[in-house]
Order: sequence, then C-alpha cells, then structure tokens
Amino acid sequence: MTGLALVAGGALLFAAGLAAGHLLARRSVGDTTGLGTPVERATFRTLHTASLAAPPLRAGLTADAARKAVRRLRPLFGTAALALADEDTLLAWEGPGRHHEHTALDRVRQVLATGRGRTFPVDCREPDCPVRRGTVAPLTVDGRVLGALVVLGAGESAAVVRATEEVARWVSVQLELADLDRTRTGLADAEIRALRAQISPHFVYNSLAAIASFVRTDPERARELLLEFADFTRYSFRRHGEFTTLTEELRSIEQFLELVRARFGQRLRVTLQIAPEVLPVAVPFLCLQPLVENAVKHGLEESVERSRVTIAALDEGATVRIVIEDNGVGMEPDRLRRILRGDGGPTAGIGLRNVDERLRQVYGDEHGLVIETGVGAGTKITVRIPKYRA
Repeated sequence: MTGLALVAGGALLFAAGLAAGHLLARRSVGDTTGLGTPVERATFRTLHTASLAAPPLRAGLTADAARKAVRRLRPLFGTAALALADEDTLLAWEGPGRHHEHTALDRVRQVLATGRGRTFPVDCREPDCPVRRGTVAPLTVDGRVLGALVVLGAGESAAVVRATEEVARWVSVQLELADLDRTRTGLADAEIRALRAQISPHFVYNSLAAIASFVRTDPERARELLLEFADFTRYSFRRHGEFTTLTEELRSIEQFLELVRARFGQRLRVTLQIAPEVLPVAVPFLCLQPLVENAVKHGLEESVERSRVTIAALDEGATVRIVIEDNGVGMEPDRLRRILRGDGGPTAGIGLRNVDERLRQVYGDEHGLVIETGVGAGTKITVRIPKYRA
C-alpha cells in the first residue's frame, strides 16, 4: 500500500508541477539561467519545492506541520495566499488577506460536508487587498475528509483550480503516509508490549524469592541482586526508542543471567564471545533477551542436567553475526515451524516469533532468525544485523 501511495504521490506531484509550472513559466520567459524550457525549469522548481514541504506533512495534519508546509507550497501557485485547515480551524495561513479567514473557513466547512472542492468570490472593501477569489479542495485519507487546502488570489483561473486539486491530492498522499507511519509505529509498540508481557510473573517471583533468600545470609549479595533486578526491569519497560545498542542489550542479558544464577547456581554455565568493535551497533530493542531467555528455559527449566549457553557476537564486515546456542532439550523442526507461523498456540514461542517478525520488518526477510534444533540436540539461533543501515 505504501508503494502504491508513493507512486500515486509522484504522479500527482508531476501533474501539479505541470499545472503550476505553466503558471510560473509565464513569469519566467526572460529567465535564461539553466537548461531547458521555462516550463521545464518551473516544473523542476515545483518538484523541489514540494519535496521540501513533504517532511512536515509526514507528521500529520497539525498546526506546526501546516505552518511549515504552506510556507513551502505557496510559491507553487504564484497567488496571494495559501491556507491549510483541519475539521475545525484554519491551521495555517501564508500571505496577505488574513482578514478573510472567516470567509475561507465557511467555504472549508462546506467542502468538509460535501467532500467536493469549489471556487468562491471574496468581497473586500480594501482597494489594495490582493485577495478577490478563492479555491478550496478537500484533503482525504482512506475516504475520510480530514481538512482542506485553500488558495486565494486576484481572480479565477482554470490553471489555479487544477493546481489546487492536484496539490491537495498530493498533500492527501503525504497525510496517508503519515497515517501508515503511525500505524506501523503502533504495531511496533504492540509487539514490544507483547515481549514485555512475556517477562512472566513466574520469573519475577522466582527472582525476588532468590533475592530474599540472601537477605539474612549475605545482605551484600541481596543488595547487588536487587539493583540488577531494578536495572533489568527499568530497561525492559522503558518507553522510548525502537532501537538500542548491542552494548545495552547485552547488559540487560547479563542482568537477566545474574538473576537466573542466583536461583540455579552452578547449574548454569554461560560463555561469551563478543567482538568489541560490534558493541556500538544499533539493534532492535529487546531482540536478543527473549532468545537468551528461551535458551535458559529449555536448558534449565526443562532439564535436570547442567545448562550451557553460548552467546557470540562476531564482526563480519557489513554485518554482525550473533549466535545464541544452548544444550537444552531442543524441539522437533515441524513444531518450530508451527511456532514461527503462529500456529503453536496462544503462548507458544511468543518471543521467537516476535523477534523473527520484527527483524524481517526492519531489515528484510533475509535477516530473519536462522534456527537449528532437534529433539535432544539443543538449539542454535543465528541473527545477522546490518551494521550501517539506519
């Protein structure tokens, strides 16, 4: 859907550029700078101007975004004034004639009610006022009219009407992309909340019980574990950022493992192989801790033997290869495939499936989890993170 929107946005913008280009070209006949015809030069200026207006609009139809956008878009028309409105108010007005705000807002309300653009006369007693005519076009997202674009000038022009309609459609595309961005962000937040919910009350209870067991016998140890527990939960439930660094993610894993050792003691053996140069690399938040928790669960809680967990982060040029391996009970490959498809049950493999889906969304399908496992053969999970991708 995003790709279609971008294609549509490009087509609309080109059409608007042609319409507005003809307006500006008449004012640029004597301009001999650069190459190409006056219309071509005007079209290029149109594309450049609109590209500057796009980033503010990607924040949605807010007063701040509207103010920045109309400042960029007004030169496209060569008319007196330009305004953007939402369902209730004129968010921004660029140019003279602000005393006609109420007239413009009345026309905006009519467009919001009907969903159709219109032109209208502006009655003004001030002889020097350049605003005598206006054009309003709706801004729509998924069939909903969210606001309107208002262009005001000295007289009626078919080119201005067409440019207003096309630019309004282009603005609508930007607002639709902003809506998609918010949806994507909301889905990412929901996925993080799902991971946080996986930090089970069982783990919290056992951690606190292990800390309590040291209160009388080793108060200093109890204090250290309590600080580790506080730092671990603070990191896991932080409210900012979809990304973190490998350093921070490994630090959280270290705190998690310290709490597990407090309970299981020498039954857990962890080996770390971390290349120092990869520590600053950005990784999706909570993309490794669920994998380590899965390794510990299958190695300790489902086995009476000692558990060995190996965590490696290796530099491979443009990527970081992260390997998490355990000697636990493993599972049947068919069961693993069902878990990754979401067919393993409401609670089965939430962490594995969540991390796999987020890695694919961020970096592409080639960067999903690579899992090697078998019944009684343990589990080896490999993650490859691009080092330089934003």
